[in-house]
Amino acid sequence: MSNHSEAMQAPVGLDHCPFMPTYGAPAVRMVRGEGCRLWDEDGNEYLDFLAGIAVVGVGHANPEIADAIAEQARTLVHVSNLYGSVPGTEVAITLDRLLGGGGQIFFTNSGAEAIECAIKLARKWGGHGRYGVVSAYGSFHGRTLGALHATGQPAKWEGFQPLPEGFRHVAWNDLEALEAAIDPTVAAVLLEPIQGEGGVYPATAEYFEGVRRLCDERGLLMIVDEIQTGLGRTGEWFGFEHFGVEPDVVTMAKALGNGMPIGACWAKKDVAAVFQPGDHGTTYGGQPLAASAARATLAILERINAPQLAEQAGAQLRHSLEIIDGVVEVRGLGLLLAAQLAEGIDAKAVAGDLLSKGLIVNAVSPTALRFAPPLIVSESEIAQAVELLSSVLATHLTKAQS
Repeated sequence: MSNHSEAMQAPVGLDHCPFMPTYGAPAVRMVRGEGCRLWDEDGNEYLDFLAGIAVVGVGHANPEIADAIAEQARTLVHVSNLYGSVPGTEVAITLDRLLGGGGQIFFTNSGAEAIECAIKLARKWGGHGRYGVVSAYGSFHGRTLGALHATGQPAKWEGFQPLPEGFRHVAWNDLEALEAAIDPTVAAVLLEPIQGEGGVYPATAEYFEGVRRLCDERGLLMIVDEIQTGLGRTGEWFGFEHFGVEPDVVTMAKALGNGMPIGACWAKKDVAAVFQPGDHGTTYGGQPLAASAARATLAILERINAPQLAEQAGAQLRHSLEIIDGVVEVRGLGLLLAAQLAEGIDAKAVAGDLLSKGLIVNAVSPTALRFAPPLIVSESEIAQAVELLSSVLATHLTKAQS
């Protein structure tokens, strides 16, 4: 007879971890959250300046969202997409309004699935022989095979070849390189307003304006990946709004459900119209439980004026980071920022030391830390985080200079 209690009590390590080793064994296991804070199973408290990687925009365990989920769970969890639901319809209408109107939504379970929808939409829209998608080196669009090849990080492709055909990559913020990559097989351009996983590198307004103009001239779709930047984080509802352009297709996820798995692909109505019944589908996308979380999340984000909060808190965080010894550059927009560290400082080691002291950030590159706290972060919480970072960096700076 097997002993389930012993199995449950086995230590979680590389030899015992029940999960595939895609992330490695977890350093800590979180058991509770509230606002901008988390607690692990040993009772240690953490200030979360990553928000589940730009996901928990209105804070952990938000009671309004929890109530919406609980009520929906008692009412209706799933019906399949053969039928509609009230929360799904309301979320689609709200997103279309925030995006300027005139579009339609396809719900997904994740950002990568939203990208897959956009890729299929571009291929169907392009027609026979026009299937290519041009994206930028340094980009990140997901880990499904299609989204992975759209991602402009060749190191991530190793081990998964052959990847789907039809993707090409050009230098970031280089309009001439983009124009040179376009031939009659290309249907769309896929870009992030800020390359989040690539190191938090924003596009320039001139670049996005030029891409929009080029897409119009060549008859291409402009697809903007707002999965990490959307829904207020950058100081606008969507990152592309900083650049004064109107995309044809927008993907989003992360902050949409404040932690519940839901994503979406929005397209202008004439673009979305190329999809016919059976062209695309999903079992769980937009199901009532996730949609109810998204509905509550969007209501809160609008009520608190999330873009304004992100702009104000982001300005405080940016200024505070810029004056820390050991930080040589701060880049990004709103509350999606990266601190470039002084030469000789290992960002991963700094992030590890910060975790041990109760601050969660991540090393977005070997030399830079990423900050993406909940949009409700307070001035005192920013001050606390900066104080911890300053203390840890002082130690690492001394070692680097010795």
